[in-house]
Amino acid sequence: MGEIEDAIVRADQEAYTQDPPKTLKGRINFLLKKLKTTRAIAAELGVSQRSVERYRKGDRKTPPKPVADRIDTAVRTRWQPVVRGRRRKEAATSTGITVETRARFGYTAAVGTTDDGRVRRLTVRLPAAYAQRLFARAQGAADRDLRAIVAEGLQEVYFKDGGTRADQLRVEFTNIDYFDVSF
Repeated sequence: MGEIEDAIVRADQEAYTQDPPKTLKGRINFLLKKLKTTRAIAAELGVSQRSVERYRKGDRKTPPKPVADRIDTAVRTRWQPVVRGRRRKEAATSTGITVETRARFGYTAAVGTTDDGRVRRLTVRLPAAYAQRLFARAQGAADRDLRAIVAEGLQEVYFKDGGTRADQLRVEFTNIDYFDVSF
């Protein structure tokens, strides 16, 4: 996964109305409701079925760090999918997304203006149309395609100020230091 797709997944996982179970036993029981069998849980976590049964009974309370991380990831991906879907739909239809990034922005502009790129830190609210395009393309799309959508959104909203200035300006979005999305 690319930087932008990772940021979308992180933002998606933050959309909870209540926290996931905190105890190991509670997490395993939640996974059991979703996956139906301890064998399926064991296969997803990469542990034995007997280990899952021990976690569930409370005989083992602290799994190794890699297993605990896999349990956390499995729970978070399945926790409140309706709430996460509702927030994603709302962002794609009305509220839009907020992009925070620090990257090099280069320009192609009219003759007589500077086209030297420089590193900028931006926090910009992109309209719902860009969120909709990002969500539609995020599943399996190349990172350069997602960058192009974000660059176009930043170009229109931030650099062109909604079409009120710099008509011929074209923005290039490269050398990303960090990238974060919230919706």
